[in-house]
Amino acid sequence: MIMKALLINCFIVITSATIPRPRGVADSNASHYQPNNEGVFVCIDGSQTFPYSYVNDDYCDCADGSDEPGTSACPNGKFTCTNAGHRPLIVPASRVNDGVCDCCDGTDEYSGNIACVNTCQELGKKHKEEVERIMKLQEEGIKKKKEFAETGKKMKEEKKARLEQLQTDRESAEAERQELETKKEEAEAPEKEAKDKHQQAWDEEKARRSAEKEAAAASTAFQELDSNNDNFVDVLEMVIHNEFDIDSNGVVSEEEAKEHLEEADKVDMDTFVSKIWPNVKQIYKPLVPEESQADGEASPPADSQGETATPPDEEAKTAEDTEDKMPDYDEETQVLIEAADIARNAFIAADEKVKSIDREISSLQSYMNLDFGNDEEFSVLKDQCFEYTDREYTYKLCAFDRASQRPKSGGSETSLGTWGKWSGPENDRYSSQLYERGQNCWNGPDRSVKVHFKCGPENQLTNAYEPSRCEYAFDFISPVSCSGKISPMDPHSHDEL
Repeated sequence: MIMKALLINCFIVITSATIPRPRGVADSNASHYQPNNEGVFVCIDGSQTFPYSYVNDDYCDCADGSDEPGTSACPNGKFTCTNAGHRPLIVPASRVNDGVCDCCDGTDEYSGNIACVNTCQELGKKHKEEVERIMKLQEEGIKKKKEFAETGKKMKEEKKARLEQLQTDRESAEAERQELETKKEEAEAPEKEAKDKHQQAWDEEKARRSAEKEAAAASTAFQELDSNNDNFVDVLEMVIHNEFDIDSNGVVSEEEAKEHLEEADKVDMDTFVSKIWPNVKQIYKPLVPEESQADGEASPPADSQGETATPPDEEAKTAEDTEDKMPDYDEETQVLIEAADIARNAFIAADEKVKSIDREISSLQSYMNLDFGNDEEFSVLKDQCFEYTDREYTYKLCAFDRASQRPKSGGSETSLGTWGKWSGPENDRYSSQLYERGQNCWNGPDRSVKVHFKCGPENQLTNAYEPSRCEYAFDFISPVSCSGKISPMDPHSHDEL
């Protein structure tokens, strides 16, 4: 610092002639490293001024480190590798003279502690070849992108025309449907009246038959209970039936018998049928003759041909089934039913036609509402699915629809999300898509996927990963993402470590 103070006091003015650019200065900053008329260097942030001789003197004077572009003196300093024949490279000043060749031209290691081989020409050649390859890829992609755009625009126009046609067709289809609905209702009215009349007659017949059966069963039970044939059922005739044992002690008492007889000592047939039978019919059991109990169940008798005859109870069941079946409709009602069926079928066909048109209209409207890019170029991806498989999973992307994953070894598919929106930045909106509201992660958020689009020769899902828990990312290459040419050697571009 004493030496620098002396230099300030005894400052020699440097001429305004252009001096060589200091080591480590980028072309873009070269003009700043020319001293002013007083031979003074001004820090790039404008905070301080020093004699020009302070530049690259291996002592950090400027707070922004700009006075030491070619040394490691400033912790925040940056060194620019010229890298003639290749792209310039900016490295942290701490890497200057650290014994590692960071610059392809070796200018970061000027101390001589290590001999760096200049590989800039070789790297520049490879870089140029890579840029030319990318340029060719971009040109081919742009050509395909234009084709996709033309196809997309044509498809949208066709769907628009189809939608307009369907909306017109729907009006006539709806009118026909309403007309046939009226005819159906007109045909069904007399049909319903005739069928209701037939049903009512059958219900009345069933009620009559049921009443007859009930009366017959009650009469039979009365006769079975009236063991002394005095036309009365009394308490003594009731106590021999164990099913009337209310307290289940094995004996039917007179009190229990009277309770079943509505507290009467005996009842005649009319009273039994109207008052007693409805309460006991569910528990009443006819007495089995002793000889039948001794013999057990006999085998069904054989008919004259020696074949076993149908048991009486089965014959009775068959007869009952026939009796319980509603008779066929009369000829007049059948004619009405056939006419109504014809009207119904015609209406059903017309109704389905309207529904089919509505489904297609809904599908077309959904398509028309989708954003397929500025020139409809992304429409080529609609209704297409792409897969990528890594070591564990197969990932699937159905563009503008859904994304999923399934175990490579087999198993059910897990939803990673359904189509949400374009999610690229404002200046590159169509660079990424978001698929959201996928299957919920245990104790976490719903799964989602962000699809990153890059220029490529074909439509292909190239990678899948999970940057954050339950938030996935897909890499997708496609000609639709090719946007323009790249300059093979841009003198103003640089890399930075």
